[in-house]
Amino acid sequence: MGYWCAGFDVVGVDIVPRPNYPFPFIQGDALEVMREMCQEFNLVHASPPCQAHTALTKGTNKGRTYVDLIPQMRELCEWFGVDWVIENVVGADIRRDLSLCGEMFGLGVIRHRDFETGWIGTPGPKQPRHLKHRGPVRGWRHGVWRDELGAFVWTPTPVSGAFEPAGSSTRPGRP
Repeated sequence: MGYWCAGFDVVGVDIVPRPNYPFPFIQGDALEVMREMCQEFNLVHASPPCQAHTALTKGTNKGRTYVDLIPQMRELCEWFGVDWVIENVVGADIRRDLSLCGEMFGLGVIRHRDFETGWIGTPGPKQPRHLKHRGPVRGWRHGVWRDELGAFVWTPTPVSGAFEPAGSSTRPGRP
């Protein structure tokens, strides 16, 4: 929506249907669509799958491999001479030209995203001031369950292999 508000004509591309997408939409492989149409655009904003780089996937899906489309997307934009923005999670193999958080926009979401900008012939964006977070992210983070009451440390139980809070058989704060 932000690009549209800034005056861009927006076209969405995804491999899965997006029936509620508010702009023209192409269902297909993003790399194939870019090869066919990239030169028709003034700017490409790419948000490739993040599973190859996110800390949550690295910690919970050991042994699995995930596709990393960042290098191909960057290469196609460079080849066609199109300005680009690649957005992904912290830890992705992109230049950190800009880092944004949902809290900066009043979204109530504490999720940081890094952005690589490929402005051809112009300087990149200025980093806005990062606002202080309201508190910790609710839920599981690095082996700790956090909610509005504080942090609860969880340890594995040998009986079922499930995780239980230290000294308890229930999960406080969980719906």
